[in-house]
Amino acid sequence: MKKFIFTSVIVLSAFFAQAQTQYEQGMSKAFELWKTGNPTEASAMFERIASVEKDNYLPNYYVAFVNTTTAFQVMNDKQKVAALLDKAQQTLDIEFAKDPNNPEILVLQALIYTAWISSDPMTNGMKLSGKVMELYAKAAEIAPNNPRVVFGKAEFEIGGARYFKQDTSRMCAQIDKAITLFSNFKPETVYHPNWGLDRALEAQKECAKK
Repeated sequence: MKKFIFTSVIVLSAFFAQAQTQYEQGMSKAFELWKTGNPTEASAMFERIASVEKDNYLPNYYVAFVNTTTAFQVMNDKQKVAALLDKAQQTLDIEFAKDPNNPEILVLQALIYTAWISSDPMTNGMKLSGKVMELYAKAAEIAPNNPRVVFGKAEFEIGGARYFKQDTSRMCAQIDKAITLFSNFKPETVYHPNWGLDRALEAQKECAKK
């Protein structure tokens, strides 16, 4: 869960309006900060962009995503995890209220819950596991061919199956499906979510060991 793809492609054109160019510059700078190991600064920049781009879910999405992925990297520090996930949740709630049927937001909400489970399985496992599966089920109804939906659900199920020493063949087949979907997936823009393939390939390797 610690490895994520952070894709950032800079696209600047003299034909774009100044406001759009500023948006692109800001997003690209935020991605660069994130990629170079500065998640706090990246989150702050995404947040500043969100304060201007109120009709665009992506800046707040990345505030939540940056904080969630960072939480997975500091699982030994419960206070940091709580602060990061609280920030992620508060920010994602803003976009959830605008569009509760956005599959990318549903997947990220499931990821936030998964981070809480990972940080304290005994306390949060029973409480949140059902909610994670509900989120993936809803996302699958809306976007059955979204690779993050297919992979996220399979990865989460594999974690539970391995914990209880159950067969993972069905979930591994879904990971194979997700990898095919990743190869055909075209994000709406260079800034739309396009992460997950590296994790899926690693999960596929783990499946092959069984």
